[in-house]
Amino acid sequence: MRGTHEVSDNYQIYRLTGLLDAFSEPNFRKVLKSGLEQGPNNIILDLSHIDFIDSSGIGTLVRIDKDTKAIAGTLQIIGNARVIQTIKLVRLENYLTLKPSLEEAIKSIK
Repeated sequence: MRGTHEVSDNYQIYRLTGLLDAFSEPNFRKVLKSGLEQGPNNIILDLSHIDFIDSSGIGTLVRIDKDTKAIAGTLQIIGNARVIQTIKLVRLENYLTLKPSLEEAIKSIK
C-alpha cells in the first residue's frame, strides 16, 4: 500500500492505493495513529483507489474511528465499490461514516 498525506487547518487527508490487508495493516495503523497524535483530529481516508480490503483493514478502520471519537474528532471514508461492498458485508455502513467524494467529506467537517 502507498499513499499521500495532506494536512489542512482542521483535517488530514490520506489518499491510499493498493491493498489494505493483514500485510499492510500494521504500517497503516502506525501512520494513522501518528497522524492523530500530531493533529488535527479530523481524518479523511480516500480509499477510492484501494484494490482490496480484508478483515484486518476493516478492524483498523473501526479502531481509528474509535480513536478519533475519543479525542472529539471524526473519521470519514471515501471508498470505491469494492471497499463499500466489503464494509456493507460486515454491516458497518451505519457505524463508519462513508462519503461519496472528497468534496462532501470536507464540507461535512465543522
